[in-house]
Amino acid sequence: MNYKSALIVGAGAGLPASLARAFAKAGVSVALAARSAAKLDEFVKETGARAFNCDAAKRDEVEKLFADLDAAALTPDVVIYNASYRTRGPFAELDPVEVAKSVEITAFGAFLVAQASVKRMQPKGEGAILFTGASASVKGHAQSAPFAMGKFALRGMAQSMARELSPQGIHVCHFVIDGGITSGRRPPDPAKPDALLDPDAIAASYMHVLQQPRSAWSQEIELRPWVEKF
Repeated sequence: MNYKSALIVGAGAGLPASLARAFAKAGVSVALAARSAAKLDEFVKETGARAFNCDAAKRDEVEKLFADLDAAALTPDVVIYNASYRTRGPFAELDPVEVAKSVEITAFGAFLVAQASVKRMQPKGEGAILFTGASASVKGHAQSAPFAMGKFALRGMAQSMARELSPQGIHVCHFVIDGGITSGRRPPDPAKPDALLDPDAIAASYMHVLQQPRSAWSQEIELRPWVEKF
């Protein structure tokens, strides 16, 4: 692992926690960002990470986050954007305020975090920015238009960034997580083994991408359980 400092935005239980543990095991310093850093105490104790408050959809808070990281000598050379917001319902009944929030957190927040990251990576000519997508990144499900809007935008931005920034030494990769992820709220069903993605297994794929030689970089990875239909 050539990277020294990682930032995970949208930190919490599940995949972000698995990523934090994987980075810590690899000897990478970890910073966790969430709207409520107090909720990250468990992961801070477990991984030795630093936690920061940040609403990724607000420009001033993102700028403060990166200024604080710079001041703490934690300027990241790996950034993972995992934050998203989902609202569901019949299209004609969707609340425009909730729709705007979904797009702001899922896509616009990703832009703000990525832009701040790129400004710090370009002078060095190296770095990696990874985005957590979903099934909704490639197919819009019924009564889930806002989530598809945000995830489609995220994927499009990642593609554009990769084409521009890869030649500058910045690895950009988008992950399509095509299926549910095991969590405390969504435990595995013994009757359906492997029907959900294991967050530790997903994190292992992220770590693999970060170790790819630049002569063979991935721009997009799809991950799904072997029993998942697609």
